[in-house]
Amino acid sequence: MSAYDLSIKKVAETSEIPIGKMKVVKMKEKDILVANVNGNFYAIDNHCTHEGGNLSKGSLDGNIVTCPLHGSKFDVTTGKDLSKPKSWFQTHKTIDTKTYEVKVKGNDILVYQRSSWGV
Repeated sequence: MSAYDLSIKKVAETSEIPIGKMKVVKMKEKDILVANVNGNFYAIDNHCTHEGGNLSKGSLDGNIVTCPLHGSKFDVTTGKDLSKPKSWFQTHKTIDTKTYEVKVKGNDILVYQRSSWGV
């Protein structure tokens, strides 16, 4: 991977996202959810893969974020889909959500994102 394939952006300071909390940040045109799990920061797409629910409006319990629309659950540390929507009339599946590499440098939270033309 070349340096041109990766975008690095400071998205917040560590004091802005206390343990057990989440924050939506903008990176390029995407809304990314940054979560603080026991002092470690993780980033995933902010939209549920079921019907696009805003995950930041849901709840964070440990490393599990729950979508406020139909209850789909995702592990913010891996992006894995952990449970299907809790709506009897819904037949759509959820899939894993995209994750982003996060680094903390001093008090800065940095998120790494490949460009759309990167390998």
